[in-house]
Amino acid sequence: MERIPESGWYYANKFTRIALEAYAEIMGKNGLNAILNLAGLGRFIDNYPPDNLERGFDFSDFSSIHIALEEMYGPRGGRGFALRAGRATFNDALRNFGALAGVGDLAFKVLPLQAKLRIGLPAMARIFSQVSDQHSTAEEKENEFVYTIHRCPVCWGRKGADKPVCYIATGLLHASLTWVSGGMEFRVNESKCVAVGDEVCEFVIQKEPIT
Repeated sequence: MERIPESGWYYANKFTRIALEAYAEIMGKNGLNAILNLAGLGRFIDNYPPDNLERGFDFSDFSSIHIALEEMYGPRGGRGFALRAGRATFNDALRNFGALAGVGDLAFKVLPLQAKLRIGLPAMARIFSQVSDQHSTAEEKENEFVYTIHRCPVCWGRKGADKPVCYIATGLLHASLTWVSGGMEFRVNESKCVAVGDEVCEFVIQKEPIT
């Protein structure tokens, strides 16, 4: 597997650790170890990043994990694992940031659905921008929200993909929307991706829930 040069941009150690723990749970420890070896990251076998919010995990390494995942399990299998790991990452780590983002208190819980989304999505974008070098924004349109990752760790250094590949980010958004809305599911579609040749990774979220 071709090595991606170091980016000098970093993901929070805690987020990476939880993502790796999620992959270990989903595919088994041996499966994760094989992925790390294929990605040239054997040093992280049984040696996950520390449980802190320091920016310590290079985007190139995070991207390499997801390239290795697709190489080993195929695009479809890799997609399924990454979506599940994204949900687990939110459920294990980011729901604890609810209070920090102002979306965990009772006043928030009694708001109408659209108001929750209007507050919750930008709050999530701010958290990522604050605790990692992943710069994210959220914007409201008439029928949808657009969540944009302007500097994306998931596909850093990737080129020539035939479709968007940031599945772990899609899974994370799915879980965050379910949590913010109190249990509803929403359509999340990655409409732009740096790996395809776009300037940003962009996710379109329909305002009306599926369920």
